[in-house]
Amino acid sequence: MAKLAGKVAVITGASTGIGLAAAQRFITEGAYVYITGRRQHELDEAVKKVGKNITGVRSDISKLADLDHLYSTIRQQHDHIDILFANAGGGEFAALGEITEAHFDQTFNTNVKGTLFTVQKALPLLQDGSSIILTGSTTSVTGIPAFSVYSATKSAIRSFARGWMMDLKDRKIRVNVLTPGPTNTPGLQQLGRDEEQRKHLLAELVTIIPLGRLGDPEELAKVAVFLASDESSFINGIELFVDGGQAQI
Repeated sequence: MAKLAGKVAVITGASTGIGLAAAQRFITEGAYVYITGRRQHELDEAVKKVGKNITGVRSDISKLADLDHLYSTIRQQHDHIDILFANAGGGEFAALGEITEAHFDQTFNTNVKGTLFTVQKALPLLQDGSSIILTGSTTSVTGIPAFSVYSATKSAIRSFARGWMMDLKDRKIRVNVLTPGPTNTPGLQQLGRDEEQRKHLLAELVTIIPLGRLGDPEELAKVAVFLASDESSFINGIELFVDGGQAQI
């Protein structure tokens, strides 16, 4: 029996990387999946790659009108949601002393404001007993140079899960945080000001992971299926690290 048979799932930020891998895995397990992304071409390519039981809706989660359009589309086609994977987010390096208002606003508007309203606007469609998964980061508990603003947004995500778990307890909706360590995604590959800095960053990251390698998006996707499915029916409010041990040392 497929673990997500008959379920309707929404995954934000799923044109590439962890979100796309999760979409593919969710569909394999029987779900119908809606994915979002900011760039139409990448979104179309992702839908084409998956091929079936998927709808792509262009959406920037920091824009509330885009979220309204997303949920209006779902309401017209399926009228409910069983799984919400609030995965969209991002950040750039800026050391203390170099942080600009624009950098702060962009990072918080996407990662904090965007995640908040992604979940809040989904509430009328979420079934009682649904699963909400938020994407965290090991940077919320480990110090990374020049990444403090992004790290602070991911600390907020952890706090959201604790508060929302209590807000939604009467509806038996579970809220958990899936926290990747450094994972081999296009987003990670693009961090840094130039190619030399990117290569140095990736080499450094491998040295702080006890398993000695980057994570693979598929490894995160498998854990997302677990948190989305009834196999985790008594798991609520946790932060589940999928990081090769990075945050544990």
